[in-house]
Amino acid sequence: MWQFWLIVAGICFVIESFTVGFLVFWFGVGALAALVTDLFITDSMIVQSIIFIITSTVLLIFTKPFVKKFIKANETVTTNVYSIIGKEGIVLEKIDNVNSTGKVKVNGELWSAFSDTNIEKDEKIKVVSIEGVKLKVEKLPVSNKMV
Repeated sequence: MWQFWLIVAGICFVIESFTVGFLVFWFGVGALAALVTDLFITDSMIVQSIIFIITSTVLLIFTKPFVKKFIKANETVTTNVYSIIGKEGIVLEKIDNVNSTGKVKVNGELWSAFSDTNIEKDEKIKVVSIEGVKLKVEKLPVSNKMV
């Protein structure tokens, strides 16, 4: 019967190679435990099945929190232009919505900008959002003014 458990373990490991959840792996390890039980302890399929179920379940329950620390499937990383949202910068040209003017420097890059209020040159700003090719910014408190 050891051949059966070897095939089950192989199938589990192959399936695990196509997934990212690190779930089926433990069933493969359980099948290997059942294989060892068949080779060295007993020929009883019932005992082997119990060893398979217990080993797989115990490994699954006790290692899942540990594995979650290393696998972050739901974590998204902002990239490209959206990575500057929330960053601080400085006004290079007065932001005046009436005259449609305003330039800011954020992360070493020059951007056109607008705001709900006028913001003077050399004021420190924070990027709120990106609308088209312009940054929507807000003025930071006076204590953060660059000199």
